[in-house]
Amino acid sequence: MQPGISVLLASPRLQALRGRRLALLGHPASVTSAGQPSLDALMATPGLAITAAFGPQHGMRGDKQDNMVETQDDRDPVHGIPVFSLYGEVRRPTAAMLETFDVLLVDLQDIGTRIYTFVTTLTYLLEACARTGKAVWVLDRPNPAGRPIEGTILEPGWESFVGAAPLIMRHGLTFGELARWLVARLGLDVELEIVAMTGYQMDQGPGYGWPLHQRPWINPSPNASSLNMARCFPGTVLFEGTSLSEGRGTTVALELVGAPDIDSRLLLARMAALRPDWLEGALLRPCHFEPTFHKHAGRLCAGFQIHTDLASYDHARFRPYRLAALFLKALRLTYPDYPLWRDFPYEYETDRLAIDLLAGGTLLRDWVDDPQAVPADLEHRLLADEALWREERAPFLIYD
Repeated sequence: MQPGISVLLASPRLQALRGRRLALLGHPASVTSAGQPSLDALMATPGLAITAAFGPQHGMRGDKQDNMVETQDDRDPVHGIPVFSLYGEVRRPTAAMLETFDVLLVDLQDIGTRIYTFVTTLTYLLEACARTGKAVWVLDRPNPAGRPIEGTILEPGWESFVGAAPLIMRHGLTFGELARWLVARLGLDVELEIVAMTGYQMDQGPGYGWPLHQRPWINPSPNASSLNMARCFPGTVLFEGTSLSEGRGTTVALELVGAPDIDSRLLLARMAALRPDWLEGALLRPCHFEPTFHKHAGRLCAGFQIHTDLASYDHARFRPYRLAALFLKALRLTYPDYPLWRDFPYEYETDRLAIDLLAGGTLLRDWVDDPQAVPADLEHRLLADEALWREERAPFLIYD
């Protein structure tokens, strides 16, 4: 499998970029097949004029470890070009930033979930480039979560930095396919080119979206530390909006969940009684952990870790969104007065609960808090949204 950056560098399409000022949106996972940083590879290509670079959340070099930590504008220490932060003083590119280039090359490793802020950064840049007549070339990369669809579609009025468009939680698109959908959905008049990968088989095991043994895993953000995390993320990210630890402060953030004051074995048993099919596809291992920072730092938490990196993993049956929702439901039924929903400033929002921003509306929280609501009620909505999204995304698929 060859990623878009490597395809571009070996393609005659490179000629269309000569004589135009280029900017790169990238991060530490932006590397060629040989492991060379994409910026270095582009700078070393004769005839290309790289005039600027942009970094998303966590920075161009991925130096910001924790969540919601801003990065400032800088200058590349090797090449001397300006590096603009789109997660600092601004999140949308300014007019001055846009004046530095003619063509934006987007080379971001996504992980296939709506709330990953790289999706919002892509959206904002497409909108800005459409307004100013700039071209956007997306150098495509794998979606480690693969093709499966899951979750609800973002509801109108719930747009935020973790939900810029009416996208479903686990969308099953590569970044290039997602860019095509965004341009059509938002009605943007922009010059968009997708440099597709070669040799990419999205449904093939054992990677099911990630080319195992062909590409190394490079963290696209500091806590996206494994393929297992990327598979779990469409569900475990919901715990960011709760008082439960999602594992930040451990070496397996967003692969586990827990708290000091719960009986995780009791909750797992209740989940199995409520909806056993929502637990299928992966191994749920009861465990204890002690975060070194973030929620419950220095306290022993009981919980469980999700494992998808084993032979019994079933990609089609593993549904992390349903799994996370079921855990929240079991906790609410077992501990009715548990202070579950975390009220704090989240991704530049102060007036709306983080759980609602993450879920794209109040549906999930209302379902969890309603003692009469059962899994079948949520399943009904999930199936409807998933069917709708499956039909909507079909025209934009490249690799099927």
